[in-house]
Amino acid sequence: MSNLVIIESPGKTKALENYLGKGYKVVASKGHVRDLPKSSLGVDIEHGFEPKYVNIREKTELLNHLRIDAKKADVVYLATDPDREGEAISWHLLSVIDVPEDKIRRVTFNEITKNAVKAGMAEPRTINMGLVNSQQTRRVLDRIVGYKLSPFLWHTVRSGLSAGRVQSVATRVVVDRENEIRSFVPEEYWKIEADLKTAGGKAFTAHYYGKGGKKEDVHTKEEAEAVYNGSKDQPFIVTSVKKGTKTRTPQPPFTTSTLLQDASRKLNFPSAKTMKTAQELYEGIDLGPEHGGSQGLITYMRTDSVRISAEAVAAVRELIEKDYGEKYLPGKPRFFKTKASAQDAHEAIRPSHTENKPDMIKSYLTSDQYKLYKLIWERFVACQMEAATFGTVTATVNAGEYEYRASGVTPKFNGYLALYEEGVDEKKEKEKELPPLAEGETLTLRKLDYEQKFTEPPVRYTEAALVKFLEEQGIGRPSTIPPTITTIISRGYVKREGKTLFATELGELTVALMKDNFPDIIDYRFTAGMENKLDDIANGKTDMETVLGAFWKTFSSDLEKAENKSKDNKDAYVEHTDIICEKCGAKMIVKSGRFGKFAACPNYPKCKNTVKLDKNGKPIAKKEKPEPEKTDVKCEKCGGSMVIRKGRYGDFYSCENFPRCRNTKPLTSSAEASCPVCGKPVVKKFSKKGSFYACTGYPACDFSTSNTPTEKKCESCGKNLFEKKNGTLVCMNKECPDYNKKK
Repeated sequence: MSNLVIIESPGKTKALENYLGKGYKVVASKGHVRDLPKSSLGVDIEHGFEPKYVNIREKTELLNHLRIDAKKADVVYLATDPDREGEAISWHLLSVIDVPEDKIRRVTFNEITKNAVKAGMAEPRTINMGLVNSQQTRRVLDRIVGYKLSPFLWHTVRSGLSAGRVQSVATRVVVDRENEIRSFVPEEYWKIEADLKTAGGKAFTAHYYGKGGKKEDVHTKEEAEAVYNGSKDQPFIVTSVKKGTKTRTPQPPFTTSTLLQDASRKLNFPSAKTMKTAQELYEGIDLGPEHGGSQGLITYMRTDSVRISAEAVAAVRELIEKDYGEKYLPGKPRFFKTKASAQDAHEAIRPSHTENKPDMIKSYLTSDQYKLYKLIWERFVACQMEAATFGTVTATVNAGEYEYRASGVTPKFNGYLALYEEGVDEKKEKEKELPPLAEGETLTLRKLDYEQKFTEPPVRYTEAALVKFLEEQGIGRPSTIPPTITTIISRGYVKREGKTLFATELGELTVALMKDNFPDIIDYRFTAGMENKLDDIANGKTDMETVLGAFWKTFSSDLEKAENKSKDNKDAYVEHTDIICEKCGAKMIVKSGRFGKFAACPNYPKCKNTVKLDKNGKPIAKKEKPEPEKTDVKCEKCGGSMVIRKGRYGDFYSCENFPRCRNTKPLTSSAEASCPVCGKPVVKKFSKKGSFYACTGYPACDFSTSNTPTEKKCESCGKNLFEKKNGTLVCMNKECPDYNKKK
């Protein structure tokens, strides 16, 4: 071995070894090898926010092997992922493998293909400290927020909560939508439709528009009736027919955000599942020797760029012409403009080789891999196909002074829609094709109807819609959005029902607390602005200490004020339930204990009533204990009646006056057998080894047996017979001549 290549994921190892050939050993770090300590803040706030990293304990053996391999190698290539996180992992690896820096080469691969790997290895560089410091700033910032803010949430809301910079804002987005829905006031409007028929017998529907070419909304029943009465007896005449052509151009290839959105809408994939599956496709799939062996199927999946390489464009145009024909191929390649705020380090997400058609390699992929790869492949191929065109018709129909309109669409050329159509959050009613209409034509009114409607509140976010909103607001980056959504759901701030995201009461309480005490952290613009500052660090326009110092000055002041405020009002932020305390009638609140969440009376310590809750926050019904069975046996201590109770080792006698009288005694067997030694009753007892029968005269009489007493008597001595496990009966009286003999 003369060269060592260290990557992040072991999934890429086989493909890279195939491409690099002999003389290269490829090993994986399996993610980060160093991190901030879990047991402490790990950041020296007083001295420039210096992070104190420790080696991850679980990686000790792996690090030892990496050090040995690195010392043997002539050159060490750090080939971690081509983003800030990957750059930071390379920097951490450099600090732990203990080799001279002149042996180190930093390389990146935008896709795991032979050409891309060769190109990446041919352009080694040093570690980009701008990217490293940007990642460090994010890590330190999130650690400060989490370790300083979480304890505040524990004693103001409930224990076990976590706080995060981006997750707090994401929760606020969902909570704000919930508040919009609550405060929404529906407005009345009326829909008026005319069901019409042409002279040729073709039917269509026209909607009331207004008067004199001006749109008029109908808000009351009286207004609707006026339009109805003024129209119903009038001839419906076509006064205008406008025809046109509408063009729909294809969408750009996927970025991380648009991939998350479309996978959610079309495949119903949560964002975490989409990224996990995309990672597998990027790292490499073994397609067998007939398809080139192990190879990465897509380019790097964490990107906000829509740039496409010239080679990829040429390859896909060749495929379109061959498979779909010249009419589907535009005269010139189509290029897309990346947003100014995007990091253009990587290409858009696309297939590494367009000739790897989804159905050709389906047998080598899991169901999820196939679905996602097909989505990526179709979107990319479609982005270079010809636009779709439609013929449009808008007809104006007059009934006296009242104007009705109808519109329709006729497909002319499907273009890229032959392969792919972008998913949408809300399904819109498709425009129907209108029958041929001519100006001056008189139509037959089949039916005129008006219907009361009300405006509807904004819809709750789906995961796709939330991803889109976060991207539009500049909140988070492609790599942070999926874990953020996963976190706010797993922590109970947001719940998912189907595709819809709902704010929980816990989420609303936490957002209210954050708004009152930490307005910057919960603010959209502040969070988006912090992302821009991280970009500035990566580009060398500012530094880590400046950004963190400015943040800490405001945050520490807010935290101190919040701590003082919470001392005066400890119950300002509690999670209420609909459960009524059965002891004092108060509405119970949610608390957390060592065994999870439970409902507690707010009047503690005067009322200590609690109710167990299930994982959905619903009360778990208490099991009603059956009334004990009364007997004629009297208690020797107080004279009360003995009752039969159930214990962990079976039934037993207990005084009915428990707990004032704690007298108990074993329950005699149903056979009421007597001891073959002393004649006292034999009772069933229990131990860790199982059940047995023993004399109640213990310790004076220590008779015991595993055999079951019966009511049958021994013919020789008159004592009770005992039944063995094999079913035979024996006498247990040692003085009997038939002792232990089968009966």
